[in-house]
Amino acid sequence: MVKKQSAPLFEGSEDDLRELLDREAARFNTPDFIAADPVQFPRRFDSLADIEIASLLASTVAWGNRKMICANINKMLALMEWAPAAYLLDKGYEDLPDMNIHRTFFARDLRAFLRGLYPIYSRHGSLHEFARAKGVGKAEHPAWALAAAINASLEEANRGHDDVNLSRCLPQNLRTTALKRLNMALRWLVRDDGIVDLGVWDVIKPSQLYIPLDVHVGDTSRELGLLSRNANDRRSVEELTATLRRFNPADPVIYDYALFSLGLPS
Repeated sequence: MVKKQSAPLFEGSEDDLRELLDREAARFNTPDFIAADPVQFPRRFDSLADIEIASLLASTVAWGNRKMICANINKMLALMEWAPAAYLLDKGYEDLPDMNIHRTFFARDLRAFLRGLYPIYSRHGSLHEFARAKGVGKAEHPAWALAAAINASLEEANRGHDDVNLSRCLPQNLRTTALKRLNMALRWLVRDDGIVDLGVWDVIKPSQLYIPLDVHVGDTSRELGLLSRNANDRRSVEELTATLRRFNPADPVIYDYALFSLGLPS
């Protein structure tokens, strides 16, 4: 049986498509977006270290129902008494009781992640300076270069701990992963238009960001003719972002807002 194709989201010229994407991005990239989105959590902090840690942890559990995601991020930060950097540097994570944090992410996974971040923050003071020291901004694919550097710290810090599954912290298969959650965190940290995203980093430019690709964004992009590949993997992220850079070379990931909104139930 041939699967019935749904009507395309868009039919028109490339200029028309860019106009649509610009319009939808502007419609959702507003302060009203913040209250129901995980980006609200890093925005609650003032210090760079707190913002970064909240961004990493919030994006790590950002899959599934948004209301549940936000409730569980709130629970996770409450465990740290809303002082994530101090909690990290005091190694408070070693005393975490066993519990579920979000779906398949448990206290042991949070402990492993923070254990791996400890040497980064104790030596560099921030993930931003760690990224600078590792030359992330000069890499061809900064997000994957940063993931590789963090993964090396995670592996070293968790050596000898048998209950650890580091893939719950960051993907380990960097050759193929879309790296959706870290790309989301980097959007928050790097984009600097002063509306939703925080723009607290300069080691990576907005032009170097990659689209956070999930099932919805992938399906919407294919319906718009922005993406030809069927898999939601690294090659698709690179293809889609390259297409979006044609429309806005300086800030291609602004269109994450448009791709989020298009195709949602009206």
